Amino acid sequence: MSIKNVAAVVSGMDEEYPYQIILGINEYARQHNINVSYFAAFGGIIESEEFDTGEFSIYNLPDFSQFDGTLLLTNTFANPRIRNKIVDRVRESGIPSVVFECKDYEDFYDVSINNYSVMKKLVEHLIEEHGAKVFNFISGPIANPEANERYRAFRDALAEHGIEFDEENRFFRGCFRSYDGIKAFEDFERSGMSLPDVFVCANDSMALTAMNRLQKMGYKIPEDVMITGFDNTFNAQNSYPVLTTVKRPLFYSGTKACEILYSLMNGESQPKSTYLEAEPVFTESCGCTDNVIENILEFKRNTYARIERTYTNVHMLNRLIAGLAMSENIEECTAAIEQMLDTIGCEDFSLCLVDHWNDTYNTASIEENDDYPPVMTAPFIWNDGNRSSVKKFPSSQLFPVPLATGGNISYFLPLHFNQRVLGYYIIKNDDFPITSLLCHTMTMSIGNALEGISKLNVLDPLCKIYNRKGFEKNASYVFKDAIKLKKLVTICFVDLDGLKKINDTYGHAEGDYAIKSVADAISASCGKRDICGRFGGDEFVVLGIGDSFGEKLGKKIAGRLERLNQKKDKPYEIAASIGCVSEIPEDEEEFFDMIQRADEKMYQNKKMKKR
Repeated sequence: MSIKNVAAVVSGMDEEYPYQIILGINEYARQHNINVSYFAAFGGIIESEEFDTGEFSIYNLPDFSQFDGTLLLTNTFANPRIRNKIVDRVRESGIPSVVFECKDYEDFYDVSINNYSVMKKLVEHLIEEHGAKVFNFISGPIANPEANERYRAFRDALAEHGIEFDEENRFFRGCFRSYDGIKAFEDFERSGMSLPDVFVCANDSMALTAMNRLQKMGYKIPEDVMITGFDNTFNAQNSYPVLTTVKRPLFYSGTKACEILYSLMNGESQPKSTYLEAEPVFTESCGCTDNVIENILEFKRNTYARIERTYTNVHMLNRLIAGLAMSENIEECTAAIEQMLDTIGCEDFSLCLVDHWNDTYNTASIEENDDYPPVMTAPFIWNDGNRSSVKKFPSSQLFPVPLATGGNISYFLPLHFNQRVLGYYIIKNDDFPITSLLCHTMTMSIGNALEGISKLNVLDPLCKIYNRKGFEKNASYVFKDAIKLKKLVTICFVDLDGLKKINDTYGHAEGDYAIKSVADAISASCGKRDICGRFGGDEFVVLGIGDSFGEKLGKKIAGRLERLNQKKDKPYEIAASIGCVSEIPEDEEEFFDMIQRADEKMYQNKKMKKR
């Protein structure tokens, strides 16, 4: 039988919900010689749209038509635009697909757990057994069907018992992340409302952090307030007090989904929907008696393993960050990564970067169906202790060295700096990406290091802004976007006044000081979306978007130089002349034409100043 290749799409693999499902998928895949490629990101971590756009670039990488089937954990996506883009691309591929916890797509098969009935049972228990009347609810994202089903069950249970719910003050919309529990409690504190009888949370991650915050504030659980979760995670089972929650067959849902997909790929029929039942677990956090841990030795073994793994990962991460921080080239960067791989025992790793990554600015977009950069390079491949590399390979191939066997589990994670796409890395047949909470930190550290190395090629060593090459490369991409989106572009040419006199009278060290002072004033006057560079000698260029950019920039630069002249102890004044051109460009050739015209305006202004 031929080897089947499956693409799995997920967001935030470090949470226990996807982790348990992935373990189930992987077990079935290995038993049936299926290759599974996970395309994963960690969106919504730092609440930055630019960062998330770069993070989500990994979902533009796979051509789903090259796979035999897909497994979609769409319920892990808080961003509906990203989820819809992925669904559309999978749908266009025409391959069989199984989606978790979602019935929105008629052409997909689904595996679902009955969220509604079990949440309703849990809330009814709180009302009937514990007399709860005042509730706070911490929900999942609005676009998530599971979150909506749990909230609907919660509201229905209250309504059937004649209990009103203050949605304006006692409802918090989270994203299923641990930090949402903290934010929900802070939101509750700001409301000035009295403590409810119970906090009902849409998952364990949010419940545990909310419970921890309540305990730090001096509240006793369940004596002062009850709290419940959903998922029966390892931490929920071993928290103090033990969390009342819902036990779902997550591992089994992963194996079942993979089993259904395998049958579909082999031309066998399967039911469109498969339902799995869940059950409430009533324990200490709602006032029920917790059962004694059935296997204390197993608990101790698991806890010890987690603690040791955390210590190892933290040690590894510290060494990696230190090594990457000192890296000035790709060789030093990969040496630091190799040391990390040895520490965690990872035997198969590929660093895949976009072609000319160190001087090419590739940006991702959420709104548009961007294609992934077509050509890749793999400067570092680590396999069983051996290093190798691949100079060029098409990104459509995904792997720098194509798979030759079945039963492989591969994790593809994005490397980027904000919106700038640098590439991705692949960890194969090692569960570090789903077992370590530090995986995302490691990924960001590598991306930041690559950005730093890249900037060494395009930064002016004196001024610490783009050199001419760096400005032309990066500004041209922004200029192309302006053409496409019909945005007003402003290009400003700035020239230091009187550099020759400063050099001749006070020496070239003072001339360098004056040049750097102007560069600092320009850089400080620019926004994070503007691009500035040293064009040569005492000349600088700035590209900005929007109305009145040039006028505002000129005033900011002049103001900063004026304040510098008042503070510094120098026998000369530092000043600069500026010329700006603004228009909505229609052609790429206008880029250098606008620079030339801005240069001419600058010299006109300089002559006016001399007069």
